[in-house]
Amino acid sequence: MPRAVSDGGESHDGDIASRTSSHRRMDSAQAQHGYKVGVPAKKNLFAEFSDAVKETFFADDPLRQYKDQPRSKKILLGLQQVFPVLDWGRHYTLGKFKGDLIAGLTIASLCIPQDIGYSKLANLPPHVGLYSSFVPPLIYAVMGSSRDIAIGPVAVVSLLLGTLLQNEIDPKKHPQEYSRLAFTATFFAGVTQAALGFFRLGFIIEFLSHAAIVGFMAGAAITIALQQLKGFLGIANFTKKTDIVSVMESIWGSVRHGWNWQTILIGASFLAFLLIAKYIGKKNKKLFWVSAIAPLISVIVSTFFVYITRADRKGVAIVKEIKRGINPPSAGLIYFTGPYLMTGFRIGVVAGMIGLTEAIAIGRTFAALKDYQIDGNKEMVALGTMNIVGSLTSCYVATGSFSRSAVNYMAGCKTAVSNVVMAIVVLLTLELITPLFKYTPNAILSSIIISAVIGLIDYESAFLIWKVDKLDFLACLGAFFGVVFASVEYGLLIAVAISIAKILLQVTRPRTALLGNLPRTTIYRNIEQYPDAIKVPGVVIVRVDSAIYFTNSNYVKERILRWLRDEEEQQQDEKLTKIEFLIVNLSPVIDIDTSGIHALEELFKALEKRKIQLILANPGPAVIQKLRSAKFTELIGEDKIFLTVSDAVKKFAPKVVNNV
Repeated sequence: MPRAVSDGGESHDGDIASRTSSHRRMDSAQAQHGYKVGVPAKKNLFAEFSDAVKETFFADDPLRQYKDQPRSKKILLGLQQVFPVLDWGRHYTLGKFKGDLIAGLTIASLCIPQDIGYSKLANLPPHVGLYSSFVPPLIYAVMGSSRDIAIGPVAVVSLLLGTLLQNEIDPKKHPQEYSRLAFTATFFAGVTQAALGFFRLGFIIEFLSHAAIVGFMAGAAITIALQQLKGFLGIANFTKKTDIVSVMESIWGSVRHGWNWQTILIGASFLAFLLIAKYIGKKNKKLFWVSAIAPLISVIVSTFFVYITRADRKGVAIVKEIKRGINPPSAGLIYFTGPYLMTGFRIGVVAGMIGLTEAIAIGRTFAALKDYQIDGNKEMVALGTMNIVGSLTSCYVATGSFSRSAVNYMAGCKTAVSNVVMAIVVLLTLELITPLFKYTPNAILSSIIISAVIGLIDYESAFLIWKVDKLDFLACLGAFFGVVFASVEYGLLIAVAISIAKILLQVTRPRTALLGNLPRTTIYRNIEQYPDAIKVPGVVIVRVDSAIYFTNSNYVKERILRWLRDEEEQQQDEKLTKIEFLIVNLSPVIDIDTSGIHALEELFKALEKRKIQLILANPGPAVIQKLRSAKFTELIGEDKIFLTVSDAVKKFAPKVVNNV
């Protein structure tokens, strides 16, 4: 427990004696009066507004590179800003191309079977998944700033689209209308992403906390894996719902007559192979290619096996026909009018935000590994543009894939050209190879998806979140259970709601701390963090650790009075020196509004009734300006505002200081 003794903190006498007489006089003056709190020159309304806009939307000072540049250079820099390929393309070499070629071929072997599986997850034809790994990667290669991210359909967005779209249109009864709505959602997903980047509103996606994302992704992974049991077990009639209760009821309801043992044998065998390959690649980084090509090998072997045994005649479901040829235009299929316009917009915004969050997180992860920076707003514009173009060319929402990006990174990619190589391989597949996938069993696609989404369950991060922050862990659990027991959209809603609730809780209930003096210093710190810190007799020192706004001003006032009441009770019980001063350390208070100033005025009046003086220490520039404008400084007196807590203690408790 902190000790209430007559002690303070000043420099040692030996240090003072060693100074010159002029220095002693200066130190004496500063010890007696201290430096005054500086008040910056007041800015006009336009300057304040422009500074606020700059810090909010242009914190990275994007126009810095244009200063003192000739017009031609400015034009080139502007084009490079929109098309980064014009910058890194000038330094592209054959050595870099070799790395990109190997990486591109490697991720192509992974993406082709994944695309076919993910398109089924979105309830779209298999060729649409392949389309989405052809056009979008080409656009991103020209406009994106990440060297490592691999573009294409991903499991979570595919599941989200499939769930939301089938609530509006039955994909089996009305496949054409369903595809049209998917393209409409993709268009608005792209518009949302591009708009956020263009207007520099990328900070909006930060409202989805890391903990919420971890829980959401884990829940989505389990939901996706459960959905794949339809193809894995060979069940014909399967529930359209995604919650775990409905899925398990559908599975056990089909156990006697709906399961196909040949399908289970194929699925289980190749799932084991895929998991072993993934384990080998994880244990030995040099063998990453084993896990990368395992899905394609599985497709080839299983397709050949089904073809020669004609297992499709024994109840093994197969892909059947995959449309041959490159992406046809789909601009005329998008719902720009009619009842599905707003439906497509709503689904597109949700899918676009999830895709954006995943892509930015992946891009930043690999940029940190290679020690380079990515421009978040530029990434949003690139992702949005590629999805807009994709929606016009029969693609559905594409974004950064973590599994492919990890393979891309380990395969030694140097630039976004690896995406171009992958797109070319997909093009050749669409033109030449798609008929060969006719006998590919659905069970193998389910196995590929299950093995892929297992990596989305980040139990290590969840355990770390539990150890570090229990409230964060609650957000993680809320998102997880929301997805697993309700639906993807409810899980997402819960994730966002808990993240925002945490922000509101921290804003409305900021931390405050009781400060004490560290012996033989002029430093005042939290007595809970530093048990040796000494309370100053007759003085209560409180620190507010947040800006004071209308959302928390009343709480801050009441919490300070509660600190004071507790200290008064202790003073009476232990017969200590009567409290005469309350020092409020405003160092962490970066801003205050009129409600906050009103709360300080009420605090001042409450203290006056108790004959206790209110002292302020180290208000920041914004705070002192507003206190002066509101004439609060005149109310308490300029002599009650100090640069440091130490200065205030020297002035109002000099005996404490002199007894050091």
